Amino acid sequence: MTSAEPDGPTTSPVWLRTEQPRTRRRPPLTAQRIVDAAVAVLDEHGIEGLTMRGLAQRLTVTATALYWHVRTKDDVLDLALDQIFGEVPIPAVTDDWPHDVRVLVRGWRAAMLAHPWAPGLVGRPMLGPNVLARTEFLQSALVRGGCRGVHLAVVTRTLANYVIGASLTEATWHRTADPQARAAARDHVAASADIYPTLTASGHLDDSRWDDDLLFEAGLDGILRSAAQHPADEAPH
Repeated sequence: MTSAEPDGPTTSPVWLRTEQPRTRRRPPLTAQRIVDAAVAVLDEHGIEGLTMRGLAQRLTVTATALYWHVRTKDDVLDLALDQIFGEVPIPAVTDDWPHDVRVLVRGWRAAMLAHPWAPGLVGRPMLGPNVLARTEFLQSALVRGGCRGVHLAVVTRTLANYVIGASLTEATWHRTADPQARAAARDHVAASADIYPTLTASGHLDDSRWDDDLLFEAGLDGILRSAAQHPADEAPH
């Protein structure tokens, strides 16, 4: 009994064939891919370095393709900022509300310092799910600490402004400024001790005297002490 002849030319068994390499298609363009690329550009070049044309080139697509997913550069910035907030861990709720606030705020500062462009965008309307989830956690912790009404609003804003301001200052001073320029600034103050005696004595601009983490934690402790002591039903004068 003979086997049937195959139609067409004889081929080797499948197990012995060498597959020809196939060109892989690029992954489909999605809003998430756009945001991931935008964050990378922002980390490398800052806000001014982000353009829709440059973003399209990085993704090897046309600029027109981006507009199927985002309408404007502002959309990209809003999405990128919310993604950065997603890096802030939401702590487990404990019976120690100041501890919960500290953990959240420390993570927020870390995310801002990891992405130095982010603090400058926090003043934008922030309605992304990551931002809202962390703001909800923050306010719920403050409510457990007795904050209500205007006091809750004031403490929330104070904490937000504190994190943003501290992160922006640190990112600018330590990560972008020339160390020689920082030394020259300290020397300028020290050389005018007769004009700036308090600044000279306090070590103003001397980042070797006071550690940033120490200063941040001390300031945060002060805000939380004020939050705990202020009567919930008393509006600030």
